[in-house]
Amino acid sequence: MKKIFILIMIALGSVMSGEILEPWAKALEKLTPQERAIVVDKATERPYTGEYLHLDDKGVYHCKVCDAPLYKSDDKFNSSCGWPSFDDAIPGAVQEIPDADGRRTEIVCARCKAHLGHVFRGEELTSKNTRHCVNSLSMKFEKDQIVQNTKKAYFAGGCFWGVEYYLEKLDGVKDVISGFMGGHLENPTYKEVVYTDTGHYEAVEVTYDPLKISYEELAKNFFEIHDPTQQNGQGPDIGEQYRSAIFVSDDEERETIKKLIALLKQKGYAVATQILPKSAFYSAEEYHQDYYTKHGKEPYCHSRVKRF
Repeated sequence: MKKIFILIMIALGSVMSGEILEPWAKALEKLTPQERAIVVDKATERPYTGEYLHLDDKGVYHCKVCDAPLYKSDDKFNSSCGWPSFDDAIPGAVQEIPDADGRRTEIVCARCKAHLGHVFRGEELTSKNTRHCVNSLSMKFEKDQIVQNTKKAYFAGGCFWGVEYYLEKLDGVKDVISGFMGGHLENPTYKEVVYTDTGHYEAVEVTYDPLKISYEELAKNFFEIHDPTQQNGQGPDIGEQYRSAIFVSDDEERETIKKLIALLKQKGYAVATQILPKSAFYSAEEYHQDYYTKHGKEPYCHSRVKRF
């Protein structure tokens, strides 16, 4: 019995000291000094610097050391904390270890024991009330094969709830995320955009399959679900963050939008929509995503009007 107890204590000591379990110890040789400092020595990368902080692609996050799948992109959310956040892990993939001071709970890869970050509960940031705060350098991302053939488009036309509501109903659209673009503050919160001068627009990021719906068709729908002639707002929502704009990624998208605006002007519409270069897109807080669907309501300042 005493021998078994000693073996258990040795194993626990190995985990608590930050040693990566065999047979993955050799994988450490491929890590950079910064990666090793985090996964072995339990360091923390600087906030807002991680590769995956703003990544919204669909896929799975794997352990940097042993390649075990840890988190699905569907469980990732914007917590505004400076590190990638997930409100759930793949079942059995993550082990929780209370810190020695009893104040925080460390999370490690359940397979190889590589340090990931910490888990927090009770913050009420999502319905699951859990936040796995993970270092980007502890993970590697594998994009869904089905998503590798998609493209992204960015539109701003008033409250992002309504724009998201209509565009995500289009055949060929895979996902729509509400967020902010065009401002000068990095990783803004909703309150900062509304109550301070960050310069952001309420915008949506549309992930779509170009084999099923073209960029031009997306843009046409955008022009028909909001009033492109209204300046400094949309419907009853007045303010610079509610202005109409399209953020283009290249000259081809720019020419497509210019062509559609010219057609609208020929029809007598005094188009106020701006054409702006694509800039950093920041996801809004989780409670803004799929707002109307979650609450069983319909947009109050958006409606479809046939213009083409």
